[in-house]
Amino acid sequence: MFESLSSMASTMLCGFSSTPTTSPTLQDHCKKKLKMGSFDRTIFSGKKKRNHSIKTMSNQIHDRRGIPWLPLRFLIFNRRIFIYFLSCGRITLALAVNVSRFEGVTMAPPDPILGVSEAFKADTNEMKLNLGVGDYRTEELQPYVLNVVKKAENLILKRGENKEYLPIEGLAAFNNATAELLFGRDNPVIEQQRVATVQGLSGTGSLRLAAALIERYFPGAKVLISSPTWGNHKNIFNDARVPWSEYRYYDPKTIGLDFDGMISDIKAAPDGSFVLLHGCAHNPTGIDPTPEQWEKIADVIQEKKHLPFFDVAYQGFASGSLDADASSVRLFAARGMELLVAQSYSKNLGLYSERIGAINVLCSSADAAARVKSQLKRLARPMYSNPPIHGARIVANVVGNPELFNEWEEEMELMASRIKSVRQKLFDSLSAKDKSGKDWSFILKQIGMFSFTGLSKAQSDNMTNKWHVYMTKDGRISLAGLSSVKCEYLADAIVDSFHNVK
Repeated sequence: MFESLSSMASTMLCGFSSTPTTSPTLQDHCKKKLKMGSFDRTIFSGKKKRNHSIKTMSNQIHDRRGIPWLPLRFLIFNRRIFIYFLSCGRITLALAVNVSRFEGVTMAPPDPILGVSEAFKADTNEMKLNLGVGDYRTEELQPYVLNVVKKAENLILKRGENKEYLPIEGLAAFNNATAELLFGRDNPVIEQQRVATVQGLSGTGSLRLAAALIERYFPGAKVLISSPTWGNHKNIFNDARVPWSEYRYYDPKTIGLDFDGMISDIKAAPDGSFVLLHGCAHNPTGIDPTPEQWEKIADVIQEKKHLPFFDVAYQGFASGSLDADASSVRLFAARGMELLVAQSYSKNLGLYSERIGAINVLCSSADAAARVKSQLKRLARPMYSNPPIHGARIVANVVGNPELFNEWEEEMELMASRIKSVRQKLFDSLSAKDKSGKDWSFILKQIGMFSFTGLSKAQSDNMTNKWHVYMTKDGRISLAGLSSVKCEYLADAIVDSFHNVK
């Protein structure tokens, strides 16, 4: 095979002029490969195959005798690069590495959240803790499938329902149920058909669909995002080419809400901006505005003619009450404001892998809602065509069945109570172990599955490297991944990292 390649290449060489015809991009790539010495060292000369030790020096290539080889031409054949060299008056052919059409694709960095789980799995220490990803765990730190979900799935099996494609907007029973759950079944906006609801691929997909709507129909409009926020928010708007800026939210001095800074930044934004708000259980801080503060936030948004855009990922999971966790959204709706709401059922029903959620757009009229829904469907069609059915049927069965719905509320309250319990125990352990007088009460003031510890990146690294506690580098820990028996161990790690690492 090599002999035939050599003969063919020699024949092809005879017809070549000394002027390179290869594109500049390819030439640059080949020179780069040569400079790095990253090519096969099988050399063809005549009909014999010989191995030479080729060394690269600066921009020249030398053989082991130190004689320079001058690259004359680059030739591509079957996606391989052949390089012709001139050395001692002889023309020699070297076979370089295969060239991929994807050579220009760079390696993407690991996901800052999902990468935590990968590192955790590789750790063999028995005391390790995964407090990075926001997945609920039992006291034994095992994944939990809600009993009500199992019952809803049994109903699906008994009915023998098919797996036909859903409409672009999703399952109608799900869309009706999710809008009622969000706004309240008796809310006038439901009766007036002013809510455009489209089933999405959980919270992420619903946010992305809304971002596409903003990009197409509000060109140049900016989205205001809290600082800090969930790590994927910026990715979503960047990918949709929607400009964004941050508003102040977290105050590191108090480890609480910088409410004055938040209001000031929302006021300073251009009129008609979109303001992304966490409906409850702010991620990553766990710090929510009070009811009085929500009223003032609504005042400023109305004054500036902004559009509120809620991300509701924890309804019922934060406080244990579906109604309490939707109160911020309902407050804005009651004022007659148009708004967007992305929903997810990953946390409150534990349907992480089902990718079930929705985007809701509350409009001023039923006619506007119908037009918005038609455009959401138009945007969804080339993205994913239509959504999956299984998770939608689970939600529709649970919400639409009074018995299952009541059982779901009880299970949500149990999950929320377990997280509140480990939050309290962690606070107690920190207060007992830390003799410096530091006030750790901010942990109790936060809500939901996360706690923002205030630890720096270096301190978070110490938590992982020394204590085998895996967390995000911004100091966020997921209390859903913590058991009561490991609270003291975690407290030791936090106290050590806080006081001994700067």
